[in-house]
Amino acid sequence: MGFSVNTNAGALVALQNLNKTNNLMNQVQTRINTGLKVSSAKDNAAVFNIAQGLRADLGGLNSAKSSIDRAISTIDVAISAGEAVSDLLIEMKEKAVASKDTGLDADSRTALNDEFKELRNQITTIVDNAEFNGVNAVKTNAVVALLNSDGSNSLTIAAQNLSLGGGVVTVTAGSSISSSTLASSVSTAIDNSIKAVGTSLSKLGSGAKRLELQKTFVNKLADSIEVGIGNLVDADLARESANLQSMQVRQQLGRQALGIANQAPSSVLSLFG
Repeated sequence: MGFSVNTNAGALVALQNLNKTNNLMNQVQTRINTGLKVSSAKDNAAVFNIAQGLRADLGGLNSAKSSIDRAISTIDVAISAGEAVSDLLIEMKEKAVASKDTGLDADSRTALNDEFKELRNQITTIVDNAEFNGVNAVKTNAVVALLNSDGSNSLTIAAQNLSLGGGVVTVTAGSSISSSTLASSVSTAIDNSIKAVGTSLSKLGSGAKRLELQKTFVNKLADSIEVGIGNLVDADLARESANLQSMQVRQQLGRQALGIANQAPSSVLSLFG
């Protein structure tokens, strides 16, 4: 193209290049500001879609972790209650054995029976209050924990009813050691109850161990997914910093080139001097 004051081709090309540099610079600045190389579907639709799916999985795993944590806390409360019940039964056994002595006077037997009943009633108090988040695993409520991201797998730990006369503890709310004969019968029931409570504690402990193992696995899986998302969408800030400096230089040069191109039409005046 010859000299023209209507169309400045050089300026148009310089402006196109400057606009391109500005767009690239905006992309670099966005990556630096967000820390992401793919922050929307516009950046890379396929990668963004994959990352969103992984984020959904991660959200599901976070819910599973919360469910497992609640279940672990519930079982911990249940185990503490079961251990307390076991300790009370041992104390009750001591009172029952002492009351089997046919040589006891009435006052001593009454005192032993009163202490026995206090210990017996304390079992009910402990069991009734061994609740976490509305779940009582030493009475009637099974403990359920979600194990995966979509909640399709779960772990159920059966309740261990440690109530008086509930099956595990065969000592009843009306049990008494007011006579040598009653004390002998109650002593046998206490022995059986201590063994049964031990079995129940073993079941609760095994359930707690399974939950702890699953929690460890879910945490590792969540960490792996989070790293995977980062590999897909996170920006390399060291690289972007270098790119930013390069773009700033290109931008300055582009402005200078545009300025030079804009001066070109004025050279036509020299032809008419």
